[in-house]
Amino acid sequence: MSPIVSVKDLVKRFDTGFTALDGVNLDIEEGEIIALLGPNGAGKTTLISTVCGIAVPTSGTITVGGYDSQTEFRQTRSMIGLVPQEINLEPFEKVINTVRFSRGLFGMPKNDAYIEKLLHQLSLHEKKDAKIKELSGGMKRRVLIAKALSHEPKVLFLDEPSAGVDVELRKDMWHVVADLKKNGTTIILTTHYIEEAEAIADRIAVISRGEIKLVEEKTALMTRLGRKELRVELDNPIEQLPPELSDRGLELAPDGRAVIYSYDTHADRTGITALLNDIQKAGLQMSDLQTRQSSLEEIFVGLVTEDQKR
Repeated sequence: MSPIVSVKDLVKRFDTGFTALDGVNLDIEEGEIIALLGPNGAGKTTLISTVCGIAVPTSGTITVGGYDSQTEFRQTRSMIGLVPQEINLEPFEKVINTVRFSRGLFGMPKNDAYIEKLLHQLSLHEKKDAKIKELSGGMKRRVLIAKALSHEPKVLFLDEPSAGVDVELRKDMWHVVADLKKNGTTIILTTHYIEEAEAIADRIAVISRGEIKLVEEKTALMTRLGRKELRVELDNPIEQLPPELSDRGLELAPDGRAVIYSYDTHADRTGITALLNDIQKAGLQMSDLQTRQSSLEEIFVGLVTEDQKR
């Protein structure tokens, strides 16, 4: 099956000479949630804007549902819903009229049954006759999503959907996104919250300096992150591992004062107890034990830091 969104060799260069996107390649499958992580200025919003037709690419191709974003703009844009970072709503308009108006902008016929269903889905129905200015920040975010979904798009872009929202409302927003996925919507979100990507994304993409550095399924990534490290400090340094420990997958620290063992935290048995017994049997005296585990944030920071050193 072809991806619902396909970005090939995408370059966006501004008149100042600044290259915001530098050969981006990204395929997004129908019905998935993909989180786009990156530092400020990495190109996240530029990528979304270019795919949505707000910005014109310098070169490269973008297709949405098989339509080319440049030659078939109207068909492409009709398949996309966009929730921007900024809350920019008419404060004195009613919620339901705001959503109806957005549907009309895309030339869609009136369908109050769909609008009512959408408001129910986003827990906005009780507030449908309230003015926007009467809503909380979290509710206004929901109205933005309702506006973006009003014309029944297949793909929804969420640019920092929980920015400025407290922890409770952020988690509430995660449930909304999960429900949208259940209804078949493909979702691409940018976020600064690593835990948000961990909580709701199927895949994670990291962008830095206009380039995609990593695209990986979350489950595979978290399995990789499930590797934990045990560092066994020794009383006296050694030059090499004893022969009886050579098949235990150990690494000797450069100064010879510790042996390092990596293990899978998700495994039924870590093998640590047997390892410590074998270390003692080999005549090594242990002075301390330390464990550490990499996080998604560390991998993200590591990729970005390495890229910025270039």
